[in-house]
Amino acid sequence: MHEGHRKRMLERLERAEGSLEEHELLEILLFNAIPRKNTNELAHRLLSAFGSLRSLFRAGMSELKAVPGVGESTAAYLKIVGMFLERAGGKELSLPSAFSFAAFSPYLRERFRGAEEEYVEFYCLDGREGIKALRRFTSEKSFQACVDPKEISRLFVEVKPRAMVAVHNHIEGAATPSREDDDFTAQLEILCSMHNVALRDHIICSPEGVYSYFLSGKLNELSARYSIASVLGREQP
Repeated sequence: MHEGHRKRMLERLERAEGSLEEHELLEILLFNAIPRKNTNELAHRLLSAFGSLRSLFRAGMSELKAVPGVGESTAAYLKIVGMFLERAGGKELSLPSAFSFAAFSPYLRERFRGAEEEYVEFYCLDGREGIKALRRFTSEKSFQACVDPKEISRLFVEVKPRAMVAVHNHIEGAATPSREDDDFTAQLEILCSMHNVALRDHIICSPEGVYSYFLSGKLNELSARYSIASVLGREQP
């Protein structure tokens, strides 16, 4: 029964896709996520819950799974479709060609907008502060920045940057650094010193703002305590 109905819906899609209602388009889309069940009722429930396709595809995983009949895989499917639509339809976010806090601040606010996980990013710089490479890691611990030091050392060996800017996001709340963020920054300072890489800044981005360890003066304090250069009395590159 479902196979016959699906065949008719696909034929309608091929003949006159412009005549299909929103719930019918969603019903067809759900064929791939739910192979052997009637998706018509679920399409109606989803539109009833979110009001429109636009709102539906902007919903988070937890919101999607709150709708009866939507499991983990269906929620993930709808979420990834929404992400594709956003990236395909929106203006492409361009990475600043060189590092400055003034250029990075709006870029990072947009880059981390709506993020549901904590990420740590490393922007590797050349001798003119240009961006040589960007690497993103999912934080290994919830609610704090954390990346395996071996991964960071491997990045330095591969890219050979002159300097680096570290960035991580807070999912909610202020961009104020925590004690754990300070510890991570100190760890970065030590690793950078070991590889003769200057740590230019550690920036925290949250829905409420952007924080710079360098502009706050905290980076200089940590560098004075933890960098090899400060211990040996040398200037950083």
